[in-house]
Amino acid sequence: MLILVINPGSTSTKMAVYEDEKPLVLRNISHTQEELSQFDDVIEQHEYRKQLVLDELERVGVPLEFDAVIGRGGLVKPIEGGVYEINQAMLDDTYSGIAMHNHACNLGCLIAHDIASTIPGCRSFIADPGVVDELNDYARISGSPLMGRICIWHALNQRAIARRYASGIGKRYEDLNLIICHMGGGISVAAHDHGKAVDANNALDGEGPFSPERAGSLPAVDLIRLCFSGKYNEKQLLKRIAGKAGLNAHLGTADVREILRRIEDGDTRAELILNAMIYHVAKNICGLGAVLFGKVDAILLTGGLARSEYIISRLRQRIEFLAPVYCFPGEDEMEALALNALAVLRKQREVKVYD
Repeated sequence: MLILVINPGSTSTKMAVYEDEKPLVLRNISHTQEELSQFDDVIEQHEYRKQLVLDELERVGVPLEFDAVIGRGGLVKPIEGGVYEINQAMLDDTYSGIAMHNHACNLGCLIAHDIASTIPGCRSFIADPGVVDELNDYARISGSPLMGRICIWHALNQRAIARRYASGIGKRYEDLNLIICHMGGGISVAAHDHGKAVDANNALDGEGPFSPERAGSLPAVDLIRLCFSGKYNEKQLLKRIAGKAGLNAHLGTADVREILRRIEDGDTRAELILNAMIYHVAKNICGLGAVLFGKVDAILLTGGLARSEYIISRLRQRIEFLAPVYCFPGEDEMEALALNALAVLRKQREVKVYD
């Protein structure tokens, strides 16, 4: 089976070609701010990014003869986890603005569908987008009936890591209770109860622990007062939740490598703030132990920050009493997408319908 994988991000479009489980081509097409500034919003980048993918395929000599094209899923309606065949309802919702954010991941299904539609017999999919919602009934309820809880999290990578861990110990993901923490620019923490993520934070909008770029959960009254203070407009305040928030707001950088260099040079402020982030991540991980009644088979740590021994060693000190801790540094969303498509083509996994 020949599979094309497309993963649009804010400043790049990753693409890959897989033959069954084997990667044949891996590319990261970078986009400068100058190139993207010609577009008023992300959706308008659709044709531009699609053509770059097609140009790259032509440049490396890969013909358009794929069995499937799979794209990173966008921020459409909340759905169950799994693989979805791209249909008109998904395309309409992406174009109509039901997508909750003007985020580059919304381009994944559009580009995948366009390319697949030109190839006879080729199917187009998304898998485990960030809006996967399998919360239990308790998790949906907040302290105000005006605002229910939702989750936006690293569903694709968390599920891929869960399956990799389960396979490594000779079990199925659906047979395990896991707490998984993905640490990147945003940090998502989820409780996986026998194959379903029954509780997870809204890592995109700043719920949960603060992160390199997200504010995390904030004191509600102070936030309301800040909104009415007249010091900031709505756009500025939203940046204080996601973007100019977290480590970036405290220390002027979201680059943890730079922060670690400062700590080595004796910067006690940098040490305090980074250790505070680790503290809050640990607190959120252990809080999900209650969701699983303390019956946790393993805690899995993943994402770019999992490469840091400084962070992982301090996290272990606070969480390993709850369950064994395993580290899977980085992420491999391209492989995860390819394997999801392959599982459907081999009839090993059910394809779901978006409606």
